[in-house]
Amino acid sequence: MQKAIYTTVGIDELLPHVQALKGVGARFVQMHAERNVDDGTYRLVYTFINVRAAQEHIAQDGSYAIENLVIEGINQYQEIPSISSYYPAVFPFENEAHDLFGLAITDMQVDFKGFFYQVSTGEPMSVITPEVKAAREKAMKVRAAAEAKARKAAAEKAAAAAAAGEGAAGAAVAQPAAAAGSDAQHDDAAAKAALKAAEMEAKLAAMDPEKAAKVRAALAAKAARDKQKKEA
Repeated sequence: MQKAIYTTVGIDELLPHVQALKGVGARFVQMHAERNVDDGTYRLVYTFINVRAAQEHIAQDGSYAIENLVIEGINQYQEIPSISSYYPAVFPFENEAHDLFGLAITDMQVDFKGFFYQVSTGEPMSVITPEVKAAREKAMKVRAAAEAKARKAAAEKAAAAAAAGEGAAGAAVAQPAAAAGSDAQHDDAAAKAALKAAEMEAKLAAMDPEKAAKVRAALAAKAARDKQKKEA
């Protein structure tokens, strides 16, 4: 008789648990992703079997256990470490979770870079509402704009620094160069703040409306406290 054991772990606990299973000789069976239709989060299930222990249990009472590691509440902005350094056979499952669900599996030993499946629609297993899709697209556009702005600011800062060192007029140019550097830092900070705000908005759009309202209220309260501290 087969029994299934499920252990819920956090993302940061995944690799230590996998390492422990590897240490006792457990074999990797499969991994699969699921989408929670209620809140749009994802679930990953990793299945293993300790063959030696299973053989001993079968000999004793005819039963054996399948062990499952479960990660709940994943969103598409979270990075999930690959377990391929311990179990190389996981590569098709991890590529599938990336291609079909859009999950960010990092450090895969065999990474097809999104081309493991040839699909006409990106992330076909991650059906989302029009609101969430719009929020994600907005976040992507803001990210691209922020990165472009940061690159431009860095280029302008480098050009100003180079100009500051040219000829005998270097000292005279130093002051404008410093101002340009200050402006570049300000632009970079503004770009990062805009990117962070867009990412948060996308996360809120994917949440349950009641939960999102609570998070918005907490963020507004924090912003009010920060403003009072600055004005004090």
